[in-house]
Amino acid sequence: MNRTPRPSRSGGTRSGGSRSGGGSRFGGARNGGSGSGGNKRRKSAAPQGEFALPVTVTPALPAVETFAELDMPKQLLTALTAQDVAVPFPIQAATLPNGIAGRDVLGRGRTGSGKTLAFGLALLARTAGQRAESRQPLALVLVPTRELAQQVNEALTPYARAVRLRLATVVGGMSIGRQASALRGGAEVVIATPGRLKDLIDRGDCRLDQVGITVLDEADQMADMGFMPQVTALLDQVKPDGQRMLFSATLDRNVDKLVRLYLHDPVVHSVDPNAGAVTTMEHHVLHVSAADKHQTTTEIAARDGRVIMFLDTKHAVDKLTKHLLNNGVRAAALHGGKSQPQRNRTLAQFKNGEATVLVATNVAARGIHVDQLDLVVNVDPPTDHKDYLHRGGRTARAGESGSVVTLVMPNQRREMTRLMSDAGITPTTTQVRSGDDELTRITGAQAPSGVPVVIAAPPAPAERPRRSPSSSRGRRSSSAQARRTGRPTQQRRSPGRPSSGAA
Repeated sequence: MNRTPRPSRSGGTRSGGSRSGGGSRFGGARNGGSGSGGNKRRKSAAPQGEFALPVTVTPALPAVETFAELDMPKQLLTALTAQDVAVPFPIQAATLPNGIAGRDVLGRGRTGSGKTLAFGLALLARTAGQRAESRQPLALVLVPTRELAQQVNEALTPYARAVRLRLATVVGGMSIGRQASALRGGAEVVIATPGRLKDLIDRGDCRLDQVGITVLDEADQMADMGFMPQVTALLDQVKPDGQRMLFSATLDRNVDKLVRLYLHDPVVHSVDPNAGAVTTMEHHVLHVSAADKHQTTTEIAARDGRVIMFLDTKHAVDKLTKHLLNNGVRAAALHGGKSQPQRNRTLAQFKNGEATVLVATNVAARGIHVDQLDLVVNVDPPTDHKDYLHRGGRTARAGESGSVVTLVMPNQRREMTRLMSDAGITPTTTQVRSGDDELTRITGAQAPSGVPVVIAAPPAPAERPRRSPSSSRGRRSSSAQARRTGRPTQQRRSPGRPSSGAA
C-alpha cells in the first residue's frame, strides 16, 4: 500500500516517497531500494554504530526558557507547579514547542534527561479536550519493557488527570482481561509494550486507526529485543497523517529504519552525543581478583545508601541476594523470572528504603527511576556499551551526581577497555581488595554486620479459583430444571452492575 500525498503540517505535501524512497510499505522499500541505498551513502559520514541524523527542512521553533511560554492548557501549567517542576530541561525546552505544534520530533538525550515529559506534555497538550471511543485510543506510547511503561505511566498520570485524559497501560505479565476492560471503557492515551498491544488488537479489544500521536520511547532497545517487526506493523495501523515522536538515549542504525520510514521532516534535537558519558557521573573500573570479588561485592553492598548491582543471570541474582541477606545486607532481587506484581513490589521496597540493595539483571537497566541513587555497580561487566550506558543511567538522573563502578577480573580487562572506548568513556582504573581504603573511598564499602536479615518476599500472584466439575454440573442442572418447569432461575448480580446481556 503506497501512501497517498497529504498536506504536511508545515504546508506543501507529504507522501510515502518522502518516508521510504517510494515503494510499498509492506514491500522491499524497507530492506532495500533507494531508502537502503541512501543509508549506505550516509554510512561514511556517521560515527561507528550511529546513523547520520536527518536534515530538518522546515526550521524548528526556538527553544523556550519557561513552561509558561508554551502553548499548553493552563491545567498543565498548574500541574507542573504542583509537581515542583519549575524549569524545563534542555531536551524539553527544545522539543516541546515543536511537539505541541504537531511536528515530528527526533529527540536524543541520555537517560534521566527529561525525555518523558518532553514527549508526554506535548502529547497531553494536543490530546486535551478530546474523548476516545471504546477500544479506540487517540495517542500511543510504545516502550520496550514493563518497567519503562510503568515509569511513563507514573510520570504522566498527574498531568493526564489535570486535563481529564484517561491512561491505560498495556504490558505483558499482567491481566490481559483488565487491560481489555480499560480499553473498552475508553482511554485517550495507551502506554504499551509491542507484544501485548498486538495481542489485544488480535483479540479485537483495540484499534489504532484513531491514533493521531505516536511516541516511540527507547526505540533502540525495542530493535535490540527483536520487536522491530511488531513495531512497524503497529505503526502501519495508526493514522497515516499523524504525528510521530521518537525519543531515545541512544540512536543506532537499527533506529535509522524507523526514522526514514515514519518521521517526516522531523525536528532533531540531541542533548548528548550518542555514546557520550554522562558528565555528572564518575566512572570507575575496579580491578579485582577472582578470589576476592565476592567479598568486595559484599562490602560495597553493605555501604550506607542505596545501590543497584547488575549481574548477568537470574540464578546469579538470586544467589547473591540470598548471600547478602544472610550477611546483614537488606537486598532484594529483580529479574525476568519474577511476575510483574512481584517486580512492582520489589521496586517499591527499594524506593521506600525497605531494601537498600537492588540486585538485578538488565531488566532494571531502563525504565527505573529512584531518587537519591548515587551508585550503580556492574558486578558482571556488560557485554555491550549501550547496556553500560543504560545501567549507569540509573544514577546521576535529573542533574544529580553519581558513580558507576565496574568490577573487572584479569581475564576481562581487554574486553572492558574496548567497551569503554565504544562508550566514549575514560574511566578511573584502580586495583582494589576487600577492606582497602581506596575501595571505601570510591564506593563507601564497609564490612557487613553479619546478622541475617529478612525482607518479606513479594507475594506470588493469586491464582484464580478453578470451577469445580460439581458446581458446573449444578449450574447446568439448574438451567435444565428451569427449562422443565418453565420458571426462570434467579441470577446473582452486584447492585448497579449490568447483566451480561447489557454489557
